[in-house]
Amino acid sequence: MEIKGSVALVTGGNRGIGEAFVRAFLAAGATKVYVGTRDIANARRLVDEGQGRVVPVELDVSKPEQIEAAAAQCQDVSILVNNAGQFAMQTLLRAPDLTAARSEMETNYFGPLAMCRAFAPILARHPESAIANVLSAGGIVAVPGMGGYSPSKFAGRAMSTCLRAELAPQNTSVTALIVGSVDTRMASHVEGAKETPETIALVGLKAIRRGESEVDTDYMAVDVRANLARDPMGYELLMRRSLSGERVTTGR
Repeated sequence: MEIKGSVALVTGGNRGIGEAFVRAFLAAGATKVYVGTRDIANARRLVDEGQGRVVPVELDVSKPEQIEAAAAQCQDVSILVNNAGQFAMQTLLRAPDLTAARSEMETNYFGPLAMCRAFAPILARHPESAIANVLSAGGIVAVPGMGGYSPSKFAGRAMSTCLRAELAPQNTSVTALIVGSVDTRMASHVEGAKETPETIALVGLKAIRRGESEVDTDYMAVDVRANLARDPMGYELLMRRSLSGERVTTGR
């Protein structure tokens, strides 16, 4: 998949990893980058930097009508990055009700699925196209302290596998990006070494170019996968410590 000359759409593109993806696409020669954001005003800085190549799109992926409107507006997209996410910092049983878990599933699973469904016909118009789903190390190992977030990322990973099979005939690759510890607002509770959003975006673009199925984007993601393979039950017991309110650390 060639990045130069492509047209990308990045959900949650106004800050953090999403913002880094927008800048990485511009640097790699993308013709246009749509910035999906709940408030278009939040993308003003990127629009100014993009010199006509950045287009803001009002987009909350938990709202089907906004996804439909985005698909109608962005008819030239060849790369879709499902980056928007939510972490409510609630456990499954201690939460007062299911509101947080439902919201996390809407944003982290049903939203990206709806985006893929809406944009699949648009991506099919190109000889090559791609979808990158920004997931989490919490989607390969269950983290009890992450409540509905971890299950939603497991669902996103399974979705990526299913869609990869369905979209193969139209030559649309689907890449699952397994993200560990990154220096963003969502990971402010995590101690230890953190990768920059820019690093994650560059790894993501490299994975898109190669049509990779699944890529661990940083040290923590690699470390989680290795420890899980080495001692699955031991690692599950270790993750239980998150229930006691212990600070999460990358171990580096």
